[in-house]
Amino acid sequence: MEKLLEMAKQVCDKAEIYSIEYSDNAVSFQDAKLHEIESSYQSGISLRIIKDGKEGFAYTRNLIDRQELLDNARLSLEGGVEAGYDFPLTTEIPRIDSYDSSLENLTNAEIVDEGNRVCDLLKSKTDTEIMLSGIKHLTKARLINTAGTDLSARNSIYGIFGVAVTPGSGSGIHRFFQSTKYEKMPDSYINEIAELFNHTKKEASFGGGKMKVLFMPNSQIVFKYRLLTGMSAKSLYEETSPIADKIDRQIFSSNLTIYDDPLDEAHPGAGAFDDEGVASKPLTLVENGVFKNYYYDLKYAAKLNAQSTGHGHKTSMWGGDAITLKPTPALKHLRIKPGDKNLTELIRLIDRGIIVEGSLGPHSGNIPNGDYSVGAVPGLYVENGEIVGLAKDIMAAGNIYETLNNVIGVGDKQYAAYGTWVPPILCDGVSVATKI
Repeated sequence: MEKLLEMAKQVCDKAEIYSIEYSDNAVSFQDAKLHEIESSYQSGISLRIIKDGKEGFAYTRNLIDRQELLDNARLSLEGGVEAGYDFPLTTEIPRIDSYDSSLENLTNAEIVDEGNRVCDLLKSKTDTEIMLSGIKHLTKARLINTAGTDLSARNSIYGIFGVAVTPGSGSGIHRFFQSTKYEKMPDSYINEIAELFNHTKKEASFGGGKMKVLFMPNSQIVFKYRLLTGMSAKSLYEETSPIADKIDRQIFSSNLTIYDDPLDEAHPGAGAFDDEGVASKPLTLVENGVFKNYYYDLKYAAKLNAQSTGHGHKTSMWGGDAITLKPTPALKHLRIKPGDKNLTELIRLIDRGIIVEGSLGPHSGNIPNGDYSVGAVPGLYVENGEIVGLAKDIMAAGNIYETLNNVIGVGDKQYAAYGTWVPPILCDGVSVATKI
């Protein structure tokens, strides 16, 4: 990397090199039986350059020919993309523990054993198809630039994803348990999957209308997409954010505090710096319903005469391979602060409504405006604080800036769900459509 940086210095004004290595071990079960074991290793290097105020970018899986990579980055300068920012000099970063070396020695056989244990327990508590996956993910990244920054990081992630499948569908009740080291899936996760699934055996019939909706963590990807968009400096710059003039104003219920915490060692994936070498720090986005901050990368901070908040990441709304992407404003450690109600207490607050366990179509609709219309996959109908049964063929629709203004209860436990850690959230006045 150092030689490549020296070569870039000779022909460019500024340069940044990002390298990553990651290994994955994954096992999957279908109908509680071992289906597949996969192991993979990948690496790559990306080069970002600035010359005459223009930005160039190239990447390679294997750094065999440094000159070719540099030539490709210089060729991309012809696109005329304005840089407008400088690479930072970062010499001090927070000290965090995001890597557990014991995970290096975890074998596929041990992951299979844990998968069998969880499958057997779920089978004993339900009478349905059980799907499960287990993963071990180890990463090592390094970033250097011509400003003098030289940073390295390692991460370890272990996870078990268990699903009790709703008959006649490809969905079900699922939970994702994650840790930086090997741990057994807690009984509380297994019991919750089984208890909720067993309520789906009976089908409930009811009419639609405005009602209470309990959004479980797995369904809150519908909120995530719209929060990422509305609070991004990119949306602010492009004038597509519906909350562009709402700093220090109430946009959600006072029950909600939303933040990004890359230094949170309690959960895997913590990072002391972003993918541009800016030191990480917690960022409060919404405090007791009041909008407090946008999040910035280097590029959009420069465009808006602001400072990067350390949220420049090589990702996209729909994921993607980090090495192939340029940094963009992103929230990779999104959290919603837990409340004071357990799941049973939240359900008891529902006189008439549904539980949305998962959402179908969260990526559709007018995301920048906050609109959503999703299928509940599955949904459960609740009446007088008791689950009646499976709610089939139902849709929940609204706008998150209205829905999250009507929060009447927040769960007391954060769950891992699609790159976030969030509690169940009970909202009132949500439009629910049924076939009846």
